[in-house]
Amino acid sequence: MTQPVAEEIQLQVEEIHLSFGGLKVLAGVSTSVKKGEIFSIIGPNGAGKTSLLNCINRFYTPDRGKIIFEGQNILKLKPHQLAALGIARTFQNVELFKHMTVVDNIKLGHHVHLRSGFLSGGIYYGKTRREEMALRKEIEERIVDFLEIEQIRKSVVHTLPFGLQKRVELARALAMKPKILLLDEPATGMNLEETEDIARFILDINEEWGVTIILIEHDMGVVMDISDRVCVLDFGVKIAEGEPAEVRQNEQVIKAYLGQVDLTYSRLGA
Repeated sequence: MTQPVAEEIQLQVEEIHLSFGGLKVLAGVSTSVKKGEIFSIIGPNGAGKTSLLNCINRFYTPDRGKIIFEGQNILKLKPHQLAALGIARTFQNVELFKHMTVVDNIKLGHHVHLRSGFLSGGIYYGKTRREEMALRKEIEERIVDFLEIEQIRKSVVHTLPFGLQKRVELARALAMKPKILLLDEPATGMNLEETEDIARFILDINEEWGVTIILIEHDMGVVMDISDRVCVLDFGVKIAEGEPAEVRQNEQVIKAYLGQVDLTYSRLGA
């Protein structure tokens, strides 16, 4: 299991409330994520996990509360501004441009960091060309090789199996050069081998790239094996938080998960 590189709080969630009409989705959720850790959010279906991620990512605006990222209240910002700050996201359902190639999809993740102006971009010379060449090198030599997708880099996305599409989406998120990476059920729809691969990539992104990970995942083998800390939601309320060993022994967590998952099961354990 990885260890946080520092005790510094990178993201602070304070008393987040969210409702849709008369339905309360999040009720006063507070938590914090340390720089350099893998922080997992778990809970039964409908617990509010993705809604909390959507608040952090600014897809939803909470009714009240604060979300502080590196000292800044990000609830005042728009999603594209968060991307520029270093918050990247993948989704439970793959959100790619299906008729574009793998490499072109990955390149789109980097557009928030491009510095060339309209004129140079239109005629492709000077700074624009240098940026394009640097981006191509970054993608080909680092991201594509890292995620072991060099053989499909020129493939059109819709021709790929679901597991590889999920990997391409992860590659696009890495092209955004994130400080924090929000992963919404990255192992959904994958077989055992694909799940083991994605868990390995998550660990390597955290350890080798120094990226903080916030993970939503139903596969408790993955969660318990790779997480530094785990936050548990149930009906929009935080019921537990701590290291995996603590959480799997928590009576409230066991009760919330009764008949749904076995928290002692470890798919990836030694």
